[in-house]
Amino acid sequence: MPPVPRQARSIDRRERLNRAALRRFGKQGYAATSLEQIAGDAGMPVGAVYLHYRSKRQLLLSLMNDLLTGLSELSLDLPVHQDPREALDQLLRRGFEQDLRYLGAYRAWREAVLSDRDLARKQVLIRRWTTARAAGVFRRLRLLPRARRDIDVEETAQLLDSVFWDLLAQAARRRDANLDRTVDAIVRLIYHTLFFDE
Repeated sequence: MPPVPRQARSIDRRERLNRAALRRFGKQGYAATSLEQIAGDAGMPVGAVYLHYRSKRQLLLSLMNDLLTGLSELSLDLPVHQDPREALDQLLRRGFEQDLRYLGAYRAWREAVLSDRDLARKQVLIRRWTTARAAGVFRRLRLLPRARRDIDVEETAQLLDSVFWDLLAQAARRRDANLDRTVDAIVRLIYHTLFFDE
């Protein structure tokens, strides 16, 4: 990862580059986007990009790191006294709110992993991590009243993790950040998978 800027001007320039890259990656994807276009969109010369990032690949890695850092800071605690459906709904909405800010990076990432073995290996590690986090939530939910004890938590987490990442891919393709109906459907799916009906 590139060093974190410390001066206000450098922080501002990097943020402008990141926002421009997210927009450009979201519109055109990874291969069709150049550092020159990103610099132009950010209102700075292309040489200024190299003060922050060595390459387009490093810029993409930095954006994905920001996405994953945001996800890691997302609290997965579920309030004990709250209805599990409401808790799941709030948790998913917070997660998708974080993810949707990085749709451009995710679109570019999906494209880049197809031709970059190192990024493809990183993708495997990312998916293991997100699946493990989902499994942790499901294990805690399984302790609640009316929870099904016989489900395979690991397999369910892996399946639903694939659904979450696929939703991001769909949102990136459609440029539609309004996923309310989809989130409602996922909450129902998870709830009925993990709990007996009243």
